[in-house]
Amino acid sequence: MSIYNTCPVEDVARSTAFYTALGWTLEADMSNDQVSCFAVAPGQFVMVGSREMYASVGGTEDLIGTPDTPSKITVSFDLDSQAAVDALVERAAAAGARVGDTDDYPFMYQRQFDDPDGYHYSPFWLKPTG
Repeated sequence: MSIYNTCPVEDVARSTAFYTALGWTLEADMSNDQVSCFAVAPGQFVMVGSREMYASVGGTEDLIGTPDTPSKITVSFDLDSQAAVDALVERAAAAGARVGDTDDYPFMYQRQFDDPDGYHYSPFWLKPTG
């Protein structure tokens, strides 16, 4: 099973540049001027589509927020190390993200950022058990 998170955005080109700056792979065969699809990991994708395209799919008009609207979902995913989490958040900040909290639990290291359209991401690293 593959998972696709589709997010309506104000500017597809801006969002494409943002996710490219994170180092995620643009799937050109699933992208056009109205939508960009990024492979985050095997079987996991983030799609950013124009608000118009998103609204045309299945009566979702009332789900479309703005950069000032709280996120409808949080996208969480694990990375290989604390350094990888920090590096991704640093790239996100450099690309225009709003960086949030850092949580350093005994079992997990986690950071937060919001993309330019207000979507919330929470990359984490599960610490080895001792």
